[in-house]
Amino acid sequence: MSTTTDIDWDHSLLVAFRGKPTSIISDNMDRLPGPVGLRPFHSGAQLLGRALTVRTCVGDNLAIHQALELIEPGDVVVVDGGGDVSRALVGEIMKAIAERRGAAGFVIDGAIRDSAAFAQSPFGCYARAAIHRGPYKNGPGEINVPVSVGGCVVAPGDIVVGDEDGIVTFAPERARSLIIAVEAQIKREQQIMQSIADGTYKGAYGAVSKQ
Repeated sequence: MSTTTDIDWDHSLLVAFRGKPTSIISDNMDRLPGPVGLRPFHSGAQLLGRALTVRTCVGDNLAIHQALELIEPGDVVVVDGGGDVSRALVGEIMKAIAERRGAAGFVIDGAIRDSAAFAQSPFGCYARAAIHRGPYKNGPGEINVPVSVGGCVVAPGDIVVGDEDGIVTFAPERARSLIIAVEAQIKREQQIMQSIADGTYKGAYGAVSKQ
């Protein structure tokens, strides 16, 4: 099992993306990044943190338990469970452990259980499904290696942003140029919304909207 990673981290890179919509982040990354097929199970708060990656055997969560021992504040536990939904990989107890240790949330390419506990909490949780069946605990698994989640490769230390529309991930070294583009688009869209409200909006083909 690999547990070695040493990624330089600037917390301001994370703070800059607080409240930024995943749709606009995605627009400025050629609309390509981000896991597909996962949905939020928590109460709707933004998920924002850095990836602590885990690869598991199908239906087995031993490596996730081991990863919980490595959590640092702000980590998002990102799990490549192969997309299998026959057994839950995390539940309420593992949520409580991760939350107590300062994790920002879970991103699970697989299933969870105790979904009611997640639904009542702002602790971020994205997964494919919920099921009552519990996991095996035999291993093997890997920690802090590149993983594939919902068709998206996530590296250890990548920035993870999640909202009601889904999740995007990107390398920290891309954050500074990306946030400039994201903030510029937010400003443009605010101007568009204002022009719609005051009746001066011109559509994609230059036509002035009817008042």
